[in-house]
Order: sequence, then structure tokens, then C-alpha cells
Amino acid sequence: MAEQALDMGEITISDWYGHADKMAEVRFRTIAGRLPSLVRQAMKVAWRANPRDILCAVILNLLGGVFTAFGLLATTGVLTALFTAGPTLGRVMAALPSLALVAAAAAMRATLQAGAGWAQARLNPQISRLTEEQLYSLTSEVALVAFDDPDFHDALERATARGMYVASTVVTAAIDVLTAGIGLVAVAGVLSMLHPALLPLLLLAVLPDSWAAIRGARMRYTTEYALIPARRRKWIIGKLLAERGAAAEVRAFTMRGFLLRMYDAVAAAEQDVRLGLARRQTITRLIGEAIGGLGAALVYIALGLLLAVAAIPLAVAGTAVLAIKSAQTSLANLMYATNRLYEEGLYFTDFTGFLDLCTERHRPPSAGSATTALAGFERIAVDGVTFSYPGSDTPALSGVSLKIDRGEVIAFVGENGSGKTTLAKILSGLYQPDSGVVLWDDVDLADVHPDAVRLRTAVIAQDHTRWPLTARYNITMGTDKGEPALHAAAAIAGADDVIADLPHGYRTLLDRRFKDGHELSGGQWQRIAVARGFHRDADLLICDEPTAALDARAEHAAFEGLRSHADGRTVLLITHRLASVRYADRIYVLDHGKIVEQGTHEALMAEGGLYHELYTLQATAYQ
Repeated sequence: MAEQALDMGEITISDWYGHADKMAEVRFRTIAGRLPSLVRQAMKVAWRANPRDILCAVILNLLGGVFTAFGLLATTGVLTALFTAGPTLGRVMAALPSLALVAAAAAMRATLQAGAGWAQARLNPQISRLTEEQLYSLTSEVALVAFDDPDFHDALERATARGMYVASTVVTAAIDVLTAGIGLVAVAGVLSMLHPALLPLLLLAVLPDSWAAIRGARMRYTTEYALIPARRRKWIIGKLLAERGAAAEVRAFTMRGFLLRMYDAVAAAEQDVRLGLARRQTITRLIGEAIGGLGAALVYIALGLLLAVAAIPLAVAGTAVLAIKSAQTSLANLMYATNRLYEEGLYFTDFTGFLDLCTERHRPPSAGSATTALAGFERIAVDGVTFSYPGSDTPALSGVSLKIDRGEVIAFVGENGSGKTTLAKILSGLYQPDSGVVLWDDVDLADVHPDAVRLRTAVIAQDHTRWPLTARYNITMGTDKGEPALHAAAAIAGADDVIADLPHGYRTLLDRRFKDGHELSGGQWQRIAVARGFHRDADLLICDEPTAALDARAEHAAFEGLRSHADGRTVLLITHRLASVRYADRIYVLDHGKIVEQGTHEALMAEGGLYHELYTLQATAYQ
């Protein structure tokens, strides 16, 4: 059967290449114009990481430039001695003192550069640690609702995809720019000291090379930018061919040939583009070398004329040639470092901008002091609470009012999207209401730091986290209440049977990605999560679909444990399994963000409203 043309679809550019379009369009003049601010920004980061190391790196590079200039000047003395009249041995002996100075300068320059490299190598891990700690410190403190804001989420993606990883690269590139700049200044200073006419010759020698380098780099960058979607497509197809996740279906559906054809089509297209790039770069390099050769010829002609009119001695001309060669190397390094600093600086700006955004949003403006304590309650009262998610035109909660007395078992029921979980998050201090108040007795939670509320509540969530920690830490969450509290919580949740089957008991690491790690089933993880909530032993226990992943026997055991644990405690139960809420002291029925019914199970069934309808639907399914 003839092979059909492949529909390659469209692959968007990832956040890793989020600023590639800017780099493809910007000119080197713009890049150079931003150099001072980028260097200043990089130095501030390095200074916060370790002032001593950044000072060492900069000062040692500066001294290296001084010894570069000193070595060139000493070279003049060597050439002067060698070019004088007299026996060869005598000229060599006369050149030895200057030659010793050249060797000493070279040794000192190498030592200083090694020292600068060592300081720079020390900086990199310190900068990485600083930036990572900054990011994670702020992201773990920012208000939870920020993660529901698309703009915040996009900023987070840009910052974490590449932004926080380029800080050390930005500093390295800034130091490279300074080092190359110092090298150029050193050479220019030497030439101006030897003869003022030599300085224009330096420009004549380096400009053709700089044109070719900039043009070649621009070609390479624009081509790489155009190939980003193709490389991403290759990466995706390669993962399908080589990783475990898709391995079974690749074989079951005999996808190997199709995927290889698709991979080859993308690879062939990429190859053609790269071959074209190689041809254009070769032409550009030839043109640059031709112009550079012409420039070099003009330099040598100018040097010859200066020698002919006795404007400079032969030794100075020889030193000038060496200095120009050194300047060409420094210029190439400068252009590369400048381009790299600008590009990585764009991504680093994403990181610093996100830190500023987190600082603005790390806690609600109305939150109270972090030192404010919160005692237990006799009653929690919610009055007229309204809440909307960022970017949403429809409120998730609208004018909600309710009360919870200490020791009661309260249930929230309703269809998906009715606002049950949102209201529970407001009660637990995870969200702050847009309007209305939540009172613990006479204390308005708006005047209390959210952490003070969270310490008094425990949440058993349906979408609980599967922490890559030991079984013990998955229950205790870093607290230390002793062995009796740990075992009691596990027993109430039915997690003790799960842990008994683990190879290392409570010390078993619950993540198969690590050596000796162990993986649990969904139901086993659910029991661990329930034990986690019980272990906290909080004033308010919120159970959001706590048995969703359990089988019938385990669910029954979990609710029996919940009833025994709830004795004298305040429990808020959110569930779609209405048989589980029959014995609640009060049931609140939510619909489209509003409380439409409330009462006991018997009272709500007698009303014949939404609760009656939902309960009857579920009960009918079991008949």
C-alpha cells in the first residue's frame, strides 16, 4: 500500500525558547546598548551570592589584563635587542632580561586567570542555590489562589522552565564580557603608547572579522530559531520510541514504522535547513576572510610605510602585529559573550520579574500579623462570603452564610462545580474571600495570618499529594508527636495494614523512582492521606471525598474510623456518596455557588428538593 503524506501538525515553541523571536530580530547594536544594565544586574546577583568571590573574579581578570599589556611592552624590549646590530649571541644575551619579563608576565597572567576561573567556578553553585532558594521560598508562600490565575501560572512556567537556571550563566557571561573588554583596552593602551598611529590600524584589522562573526552568528541564530518546532517534534517522537510510557502501545498497535517515518521526515527537513546554513556561513566566512585579508594587507602596508619614514622602529612594528592578533581574539570573545549575556539576560528577566510578582502576591494585603495566635473555637460563622477565581466572570461562591459548632459533623453536598471544595478552602485559610467574613467565635480570619488558621485545621483531600518520602513522613508531614500518635492515626485510617506489608515498614520510601522505593495503589495512597489528616488532630477536620479511591470494604472501614475519630471533634465532610452523610448533624446543599438547602438528612428528604433528588438517584442505582 502506498504511503500517504504525513500530516505533521503544528508544534508550538516551548517556554525554554520563549525569547528566541526577540533574539532573532534584534541587532547587535541594541544588544551592546543593554550591556551596562545587564552587567550591573549580573554583578548584583553575584554579590548577593558571595561578595568575596565576585571581587576576586573581577579584580584578578583586571590584573590579568594589566599583565597582558606588560607582556606586550616587554616583547618590544625583546625585539629591540634582537634587531640591533652585532653578534647573534650578544643580541640573545641582551634580550634575556626582557625575555624574562615576558615569561614572568605570561606566568602571572596564567596564574591570575586560573585564580579568576576558580573564583568563578565557586560562584556558579552558590548562585544556583541562591536563585533556587529564592524561587521556592516565594512560590511556597504565595497565596494559593495565585495558582488559579493564568497570568501568574504563565509567569511561573517561564521562570521555572529556564529563568532560574540561567542566573549563573548570566554572571559567567558578564565576567567574560568584562574580561574580553579588559583585553581589548589593554591592547589599545599598548598600541597608543607605542605610537598614536597604531590605534587606527587596530580597528582596520578587527572590523572585518567582527562583521563576519556577527553576520554568521545571526544566520545561525535565526536558523536555530526556525528549527525549534522541528527539534521539539523530534524530541516528542523520540520519547515515544524510547520510553516506557508508550512502549506497550507502540508494539500493540505496530506504530514503530509509522513513528520512524515521521521522525525521518522531520530529521530530513532539519538536515536540509542545516546544510543550507553551512553553505551560507561558509560564504560569509570567505567574504569576511577576504575583507580581513585586505584589511591585514593594509595594516602591513601602513606598518611598512611607518617603518620606511622611520616613524616607528622595527621592534614596535613586530609588537603591533602581536597586539593586533591578541585584540582579534579578545574581540571574538567579546562578541560571543555579549550575545550570550543579552540572550540569557532576557530569560533571567523572566525570573526576576516573577520574584517581584511573588513578593506582591505572597500574602493577601488584609492578612494579619504572622505572630497572631488563633485559639480553638466554639463556633465558626460564615457570613455573606463571595469568591471568584482569577479571570472568571462567574463567582464560585455568592453570598454564602453558614455556622459550624464545635463537635458537629457537617456535610457539604452538591453537584460538581457547586462550590463545595472552594468553600472548604476558605474555611481552612487556603483562600481569602472577596467579600464577607469568616469568624472563629469573635475573631475575623481576615485579621489573622493564614498560617495560624492552617495550623488549626486538617484537610484530607481527594487530590492528595503522593509525597516521595517515607511512609512515616507521608503521615506526620514533618511533625513529631511520637509513636503512639503515629500508630493511632494509621490504625483509624486503615493504613496500618498497608504499612505492615511494606518491606521496611514506616521507613519505606514511597516512590519507585528511587532505590528501594515502593509504589502504592490508589486506594492505599488514599488510606495514607486519611491517616495524615487524623494525625494532625486539628480543631477542624475537613474531609474532601476522603474515600473516593477505596473499595467498598475499605470505604466502610474508613467511615467507621472517621466516626470514632470525630467523637467530640468538628468534622466537615464533602462527598458525592450521600449515604455517608446521613448521620451528619447538618447538611448544606450547594448549587452554583449558593446554599440552596440545609438541615438533617430526614428534613431534607422530607422537603423533596435537590438533596432528595440526588439521594434518590444514588439509592435507585443500588436497587
